Formats: sequence, structure tokens, C-alpha cells
Amino acid sequence: MGRKSRRAKARGRARLARIPQASQVVQDAAAQQAKPMPARAQSALRTVTKTEDLASRYKYVIPELKRIGIIAGSIIVVIIVLSFVLPVVLS
Repeated sequence: MGRKSRRAKARGRARLARIPQASQVVQDAAAQQAKPMPARAQSALRTVTKTEDLASRYKYVIPELKRIGIIAGSIIVVIIVLSFVLPVVLS
């Protein structure tokens, strides 16, 4: 598996820089506790953040699958070409 690109590392550092400070998180949590959310809104909020987290976590999967597909396809083409060429050469 390939290494993380510099661009991906920079995005990760930028995302960490955007994380709010602990005091701000405590203030936000206190403000949210003052107004309780309905159960449906809480579950929807959790689902969205979980999906976004998974999408950002596994961004590398699709390019890796494309690369694997290209390599596998080229190997199959080479095998098919050899199946036609080798009998002619060996006879």
C-alpha cells in the first residue's frame, strides 16, 4: 500500500487545526444541554457524522481498487496473448 501523499498530510494537519479548543467544546456542550434534542434528531446527527467519518477515513480505497483492477486486467490480457502465441512458437 502506498504512503500518504503530502497533500493528504496537509489536509490532516489543517483539519486538526480546525478542531475547537477544549474550553469551547465545554461551552458548546453546556449550551446544548440547555435545549434537549429529540431522539430522532440525535440519531440522525450520529448517523451523518459516522458516515462522514468513514468516508474521510477510507478515501484511499477507491484509487487502490482502480490500481488493482488495472494490474489484474493487464495480467489477464498477457495470459490470453500468451495462450495464442506460445502454441505457434512451440510447434
